[in-house]
Amino acid sequence: MQGAYNILIFIGLAVVAFILGWGIVNMFRGGDPNMSQKLMRARVIAQAIVVLLIVVAMYVFGTRS
Repeated sequence: MQGAYNILIFIGLAVVAFILGWGIVNMFRGGDPNMSQKLMRARVIAQAIVVLLIVVAMYVFGTRS
């Protein structure tokens, strides 16, 4: 089960990096500003999901004294 969380976290990080890269390319090419806003919102949502996955994984698999 811990391996599944690790895979989900790494996939989420890859998605965040992809969206960030897409936004940077769009900005340097002088693309549509509305697209940049949509990409920024998508990146923030993806980051929130990844952070939530990390917190849940730490809670579930953390050491308990």
